[in-house]
Amino acid sequence: MWIHLSGVATLPIFLGLCLLGLAVGSPLLPVWLEIFLVAVAGIVPVLWMQWFRPFYIFSILVVAVKPQNLTSVQQRILTRFKTKLNQGLALFVAVLLAVILWQLYRWAPLAASVAPFPPSWRWAGLLLAASAFLSSNLFFQVSASVMAVLLTPESEFAATKPHVLEKIRQDFTIAPWQVDRLLPAFAAETTATVAAPVESIGSASAIGNSSVGSLVNPKPAESNGFKSLPEQSSEKKLN
Repeated sequence: MWIHLSGVATLPIFLGLCLLGLAVGSPLLPVWLEIFLVAVAGIVPVLWMQWFRPFYIFSILVVAVKPQNLTSVQQRILTRFKTKLNQGLALFVAVLLAVILWQLYRWAPLAASVAPFPPSWRWAGLLLAASAFLSSNLFFQVSASVMAVLLTPESEFAATKPHVLEKIRQDFTIAPWQVDRLLPAFAAETTATVAAPVESIGSASAIGNSSVGSLVNPKPAESNGFKSLPEQSSEKKLN
């Protein structure tokens, strides 16, 4: 969850690439048409995904956790991504980025001196702008939906029903390469599992050594107390 939430940090990078793409050459089509094409290419695929088949959050790039390995808590998290709130948030993000795209198009001539392609490569610039705008939508949409889930009240989250395992593949967009877990076991986990039996063995051996020592080398209990009394009485008699 936190990995995908941090993806919003890439938003300025992709918007900057989009600005550079729009700065290449002069418009070949009417302004409204170029903006419309870039907006459709960048907004529609991600918005459709978030509305109908949200991004499967337990994945990184092309690697995803197998749905059958999810816990009940993780299944509840998936249910939260299918709420009306997340759909409305996806629509809001799409409109917000469309407004930002219009501003980028207006400021594009200011970046003409640092455009990545020559002025005659206008179509390459539009392709770069559309690809970068699509990436900005993807990372912003996923991060916004993750934030909405993280801000869910505990009582509301506890009342959420786990998503049905059999429907996860058809309800979410899952990466093709699926594994048992994304991250290896932490060192603390392995240390805890190893330390527990070692400590139990050590305590058992300590108990065994103490009992054996008491049998082999017994020590009289309270030797000073019980033996000194008779000795003192005998000395008095002699005196």
